[in-house]
Amino acid sequence: MAGQPVVFIHGLWLHATSWNPWIEFFRNEGYDPVAPGWPGEPDTVEEARANPDAVADKSIDDITAHYAAIIEAFEEPPVIIGHSFGGLITEKLIGQGYGNAGVAIDPAQIKGVLPLPLAQLKSALPGLGNPANLKHAVSLTEKEFKFGFGNELTDEESKDLFDAVAIPSPARPLFEAASANFRVHSQAKVDTGNEDRGPLLLVSGTKDHTVPDVTTEATLKQYRDSNAVTDLTKFHGRGHSLVIDHGWRDVATEVLVWLRQQNANE
Repeated sequence: MAGQPVVFIHGLWLHATSWNPWIEFFRNEGYDPVAPGWPGEPDTVEEARANPDAVADKSIDDITAHYAAIIEAFEEPPVIIGHSFGGLITEKLIGQGYGNAGVAIDPAQIKGVLPLPLAQLKSALPGLGNPANLKHAVSLTEKEFKFGFGNELTDEESKDLFDAVAIPSPARPLFEAASANFRVHSQAKVDTGNEDRGPLLLVSGTKDHTVPDVTTEATLKQYRDSNAVTDLTKFHGRGHSLVIDHGWRDVATEVLVWLRQQNANE
């Protein structure tokens, strides 16, 4: 008999295969995990790098609808776990009533989140730095990856991760999130007031440059008007690479413990 389904959603600049260690970990714990790519994303890192236009111009709503369709095909609501922009997508889906629980790890800022630290701006510059990028896919250089993801890693580990899982990603979601607080109908808006949604865990790396800890704390405050469970867990001294670097198992274990606590409370 298949276990509780889990859908993993990656963020910008990582391939879906970056979740492979998590898939094995959760499968060994009795879950039934999958990690589908973003709409148009090729099956391998090599193909994704060779064909960046495959994911170009995809919006937050495009990506959300893609995963909603995947989730609707399950016989029972899955756990949804996302990282970075995948965390924002997780929040949108949970707010729309999808899934029985959600985990948003270093989630990209949603509408209403105001802090914009300099490190976060610098991390987004590869996409936001040129308005012409809006409809295109953008790649990080090894140096940019080191700043945005691997700032708490050795140069060697950061390079190994860059070589293994970094791919071009659409710049449009960056522009949508950056302009969210200036638009009435922003695609980065999340239904944070939903009282009937499943429990949500936010996870922060305190040394994250791409989604700084202050940003995740501000995200938590957006849920203050909902009585649904919303928790925050921090990993001190960890950067944006916390789901793919040598310490990923610590994060996965904490997520698993939280999920089991939610099941015990049902």
